[in-house]
Amino acid sequence: MRGSRYRSDVSLPPIRRYNGFMNVNGRHYRTIWPVEGRSGVVSIIDQRELPHRFVTLDLRTVEDYAQAIADMAVRGAGLIGATAAYGMWAASVMAPGDTKGFRAFVETAGDKLMRTRPTAVNLAWAVGRQLDAMSGENWNPRAAREAAQRGASDIAEADAKMCRTIGAHGLGIIQKIRLQKDKDGRRNEPVHILTHCNAGWLAFVDYGSALSPIYAAYDAGLNVHVWVDETRPRLQGAALTAWELGSHGVPHDVVADNAGGHLMRHALVDLVITGADRVTSGGDAANKIGTYLKALAAADNGVPFYIALPSSTFDWNMDDGTAEIPIEERNAEEVRYVRGLSRSTGRPDEVLICPEKSGARNWAFDVTPRRLITGLITERGVCAATREGIAELFPECVQVFNDMV
Repeated sequence: MRGSRYRSDVSLPPIRRYNGFMNVNGRHYRTIWPVEGRSGVVSIIDQRELPHRFVTLDLRTVEDYAQAIADMAVRGAGLIGATAAYGMWAASVMAPGDTKGFRAFVETAGDKLMRTRPTAVNLAWAVGRQLDAMSGENWNPRAAREAAQRGASDIAEADAKMCRTIGAHGLGIIQKIRLQKDKDGRRNEPVHILTHCNAGWLAFVDYGSALSPIYAAYDAGLNVHVWVDETRPRLQGAALTAWELGSHGVPHDVVADNAGGHLMRHALVDLVITGADRVTSGGDAANKIGTYLKALAAADNGVPFYIALPSSTFDWNMDDGTAEIPIEERNAEEVRYVRGLSRSTGRPDEVLICPEKSGARNWAFDVTPRRLITGLITERGVCAATREGIAELFPECVQVFNDMV
């Protein structure tokens, strides 16, 4: 990554959770944090290296931030948004000192960042907030730089706070299932939760969305077990979710993506929780490719299916997710090759899994329609995945869409 360097490359230590925060080798980490004394510079956990190496990386220039998002050194809706917010701070630091040049530079930087990942709405939301903050200072470069720094910090802090609250609200759902299993004489059987992709603390600034209720339940002493979808083609479930859960001590098993229906058919799943990269004002949800199939299997087998998200992931300007949400198509080589540790050398390697001349397509997301979603777990509570249900929790935001139609 141009203009960046590795800050550390250490053997992979265990994670322990302390007062709701993630610690690596006894040190508290968030997924992104400003470098003290260096304006516009942050460090990130390079998620491309997990689960086999723990590596942090500096981002200095707008190009660094854009490449980190595009190449998935950072990923997950909340973290993409926070990274973009810090990227706009970096743009303000790099921008010319005259008002006209400053404004043109940061607006161009915002466009560059928003083009990196089209599906996650948090990205455009964060860039828009930063541009509003800087324009509110009449584009005065000095005042706008200070506003951008405050804005990035506020977005990161709000992300962590929202995710922590999501965990508290989702805990109630798991507790109800636990109580019902106890009444049914299945006291020794864990609450089996299936999740897809990674929506843990690595996908946000801290805590996570879909995993936050699971951490809250485990920390409260509930007997839980997680089925972790491997999540082809980038394997975020096997690489990231399993790393998080295992390091925290949460019982889990990695399963092939297509195993979910079989598990539900045999009553081995009590609950499905996933994250989302964009949810419309009517409740349709875009998430990692394969989520829609899990929702179909859950509906067919009477398994509750929840989406966990902070309000920054809502797109209040959209209603029909299938028709309106842009679906990113990534490089086909991600499908053709699998990356992991070589059994023979013990080093990272990529392996071609199809005939050399076979083509491939790589849609990164799909849309789960609201009719298949039991509920949405947000920082304000749990609601139905309907316009009416969402409006009960976010009346001031749903009104934005109503005013447009």
